[in-house]
Amino acid sequence: MTIHTPTGVLLGSYTPGTPEWEQARGGLCITATEIAAVMNLSPWSNPFVLWHKKSGLPVPPFVVTSQVEWGNRLEPAVAAKWQDEHEGYCVEPTGTWRHRHRDWQRATPDRILTTSQGAVTELLEVKTSPTGEGWENGVPLHYYCQIQWQLDTLGLQRCHVAVLISGHDYREHVVEYDETDAKLMRERAERFLDSVRNGQRPDIDASTSTYDTLRRQVDRFTAEDVEIPGPIASRYEVTHQQLKAAETEHTHAKSLLLDALGGGRNATHLGRRIAYRTAHEDGTTRSLQPAR
Repeated sequence: MTIHTPTGVLLGSYTPGTPEWEQARGGLCITATEIAAVMNLSPWSNPFVLWHKKSGLPVPPFVVTSQVEWGNRLEPAVAAKWQDEHEGYCVEPTGTWRHRHRDWQRATPDRILTTSQGAVTELLEVKTSPTGEGWENGVPLHYYCQIQWQLDTLGLQRCHVAVLISGHDYREHVVEYDETDAKLMRERAERFLDSVRNGQRPDIDASTSTYDTLRRQVDRFTAEDVEIPGPIASRYEVTHQQLKAAETEHTHAKSLLLDALGGGRNATHLGRRIAYRTAHEDGTTRSLQPAR
């Protein structure tokens, strides 16, 4: 059965990490997982890091954390739960798609919802989260961007979202296609790709991922002395001194708090938890953590 959508062209189904998968997502294109970085809304990346990646320059490697691993392992189970709750839908895995008229616009939805004739009617995204943070009022913004990009690529109007929080809290959401938001993202993506073609690097921001990307640019290491502009040198020296002072003060504050906590676990103030203690088996303190 041939799968078809209003504007999507199926490139194929690839195993993540294989050369075929990298090729389908590589080059001067923007995927659904990258559009939030273009919009500077991603918790994992940003325009600076993505620009280096698209320019063929070194970037920090993707790390398969335990959260990522278990998210992948649980995806089929969460998708099956959604299908159990919605009789009449045909839920199928899919592959990587491109827009029919914009080859640079790519998307790999988690699941597609099809008719018996092979027409894709809607999408299903499957997520897992260790906490409910960000899901209080619907779908987090970076996932919203991802979903709008998928809908815009395939020419569809609705995406269902199934999320499993803390391993037991199952929730569902629906995201409708928003033409205005999709147009804004396309314009930003096209400007971003132009900046890659023209060698116009984004500004350096304060994120750790930007710093880690700069650390990986091997051509920056020489044995020569380099004269640094005054504002940059002053900012580094002043903030370093401030950091050392803040660390010393924070250590003092932790000592005072730990002493005041005594044998308790949770430190509260006016009914609000401000920190908690984790302990070794012998009862000694392992760490003092700020409340989330």
